[in-house]
Amino acid sequence: MNKRIFLGLAAVALAGLAFLVAGQQALPKVGLPVLTTSAGQSTDVTTLNIVLEDAGIPYDYCDVPTPEMVADGVGLGGRESGPGFHVETTNDPAKVPAGTPYKAVIFAIGASLKGMGASGLTLDSEEARLKKVIEFCKQKKIFVMAVHIGGESKRGPAGSDNERMIDAVAPFADYLVVTKDSNKDGRFTKLAAAKKIPLTEIEYALGLVDIVKQILQ
Repeated sequence: MNKRIFLGLAAVALAGLAFLVAGQQALPKVGLPVLTTSAGQSTDVTTLNIVLEDAGIPYDYCDVPTPEMVADGVGLGGRESGPGFHVETTNDPAKVPAGTPYKAVIFAIGASLKGMGASGLTLDSEEARLKKVIEFCKQKKIFVMAVHIGGESKRGPAGSDNERMIDAVAPFADYLVVTKDSNKDGRFTKLAAAKKIPLTEIEYALGLVDIVKQILQ
């Protein structure tokens, strides 16, 4: 679906959206620049990027970044898209010079075997890549935000593709945002409580717009 059409259809719904913050915790304040990426190579990261565009927030995007790419900062070292590898930036180089360190990385959680296959990944290699990227972020004090906005379609039984992607990212996040449909079984609520991770539950993915404005701007 065309991005502008998507946003137009969502505008009415967005006007009435409300979100709940678990434990009434204040939203973290992080700032820019930010890198968006996928945990599992589903199309949910496209929705995440649409949200940032609607919020007026510039971002870098890479579907399969490595720690070395994250270390290169804004512009990802000048890397260009190729087969199974996609990069994009909406940053203004006059305002955010290439190489500026990222303050945050946002992971859109959701598994797609087709998407992983197109990038030459398996579940095991995707898990290993995510682990390395998150470890790098922790070492460099880069804020890790994880979102699960695919609803029930991106959930499954224990050990399934989608649940493995959740296991790879969510317990190590500094902040979690999930839709109610994604959290019907309360899994994210329990995880956030156990790991003491701030959690925001939203009605629909477009509820992220107000959240990212508060966190990143």
